[in-house]
Amino acid sequence: MSVLRYDLGLTGSKFGCGEGFCGACTVLADNQMTRSCVMRLGAVGNTSITTIEGLAVNDRLHPVQEAFLEAEAFQCGYCTPGMVMATVSLLRTNPSPSDQDIAKIMDRNVCRCGTYPRIVRAVKLAASRMKSTTPAPSEVRR
Repeated sequence: MSVLRYDLGLTGSKFGCGEGFCGACTVLADNQMTRSCVMRLGAVGNTSITTIEGLAVNDRLHPVQEAFLEAEAFQCGYCTPGMVMATVSLLRTNPSPSDQDIAKIMDRNVCRCGTYPRIVRAVKLAASRMKSTTPAPSEVRR
């Protein structure tokens, strides 16, 4: 987490609990949802890390980012990067998630403002749009 924020200047992922429980620091490591606060630098090696900064391509937001904006799925915004990254991970493996699938992936992503209904709406909106468009752009290595 510290390397991402302070050495690489990738400040989208937030430091929350420092124990991997709140989800604010969620990134994709080799396309797998990972809590960066508990990820040891020595274990990363040649792992491809994607942060929220790596989702947009050519100034075009990722469909999940667009859905979160449209559904107003945030209030203070602190949890939003982690929620977005968890959603991207979910939709890569399950393009048609049920309410239970969404609840399971968001179970350890804490939103202190309580915008969970809007977050669920954003996940469903993103899923719908991603099914009706071309595949997501390739990941940018960050």
